[in-house]
Amino acid sequence: MDTKGLQDIAAQVRRDIIRMVHGAKSGHPGGSLGCADFLTALFFQIMEIDPEKFTKEGTGEDMFFLSNGHITPVLYSVMARRGFFPVSELATFRKLHTRLQGHPTPVEGLPGIRIASGSLGQGVSVAIGAALAKKANQDPHLVYALTGDGELQEGQIWEALMFAGAKHVDNLIVTVDYNGKQIDGPTDQVCNLGKIRSKFEAFNWMVLEMDGNDMKKCVQTLTLAKTLARNQKPVAIIMKTEMGKGVDFMMGTHKWHGSAPNDEQAAAALAQLPETLGDY
Repeated sequence: MDTKGLQDIAAQVRRDIIRMVHGAKSGHPGGSLGCADFLTALFFQIMEIDPEKFTKEGTGEDMFFLSNGHITPVLYSVMARRGFFPVSELATFRKLHTRLQGHPTPVEGLPGIRIASGSLGQGVSVAIGAALAKKANQDPHLVYALTGDGELQEGQIWEALMFAGAKHVDNLIVTVDYNGKQIDGPTDQVCNLGKIRSKFEAFNWMVLEMDGNDMKKCVQTLTLAKTLARNQKPVAIIMKTEMGKGVDFMMGTHKWHGSAPNDEQAAAALAQLPETLGDY
């Protein structure tokens, strides 16, 4: 798919995010909007997957784990648009008895979801386990994970990164959503992360950086990461994004990390986001 096609999908995903969170009157729009380009590139261009043949085990296909599980609006939209489940089901987000819980859960049997996540710090560890299983089973496919910069304040993350580097888990690509904001404010004020790239490299990771809100750069960098995999080191991508990307009053602030827009705000946000594929 060309860049324009991917951009059109990401634009619709951003509309889905606003409508889902507004409809539920709860959710996390900020980080979801920021990661729309990345997840669109990953699911529609980069990963080797077949939604109609999804299995929990992930044998014979690439696997993805969302560690910062609160940004389900973007994940659900991308998965629905990719064909894992009907797009119309997005209207049930966070409703009673829905499969689209606020944080992903495998209990409801939603295709595309393998673990419950959102208890921050655990997703990278699970991804490492899946990557090791692929190695043991001689499955040549890759494992991808997304984590947040605020999530890097969790100690388990660094234990996992140290282990993956030491044990040469080189079929693993971990992306950090580095938007500089978390629920309580800027990350450098809550708990400064220091030199993230140097820390990954000290743990024997190969590190790339990219603009996560530039579709062409997302595809280029993820493609490069695939070529660098299986070379004795896991690959990390430090991805710079803007929380609330696409909606002017949601950008530049942490206040939309976990707040739903009211009717007027939702209308103002949707007015800035083109409808490219049709609303659900």
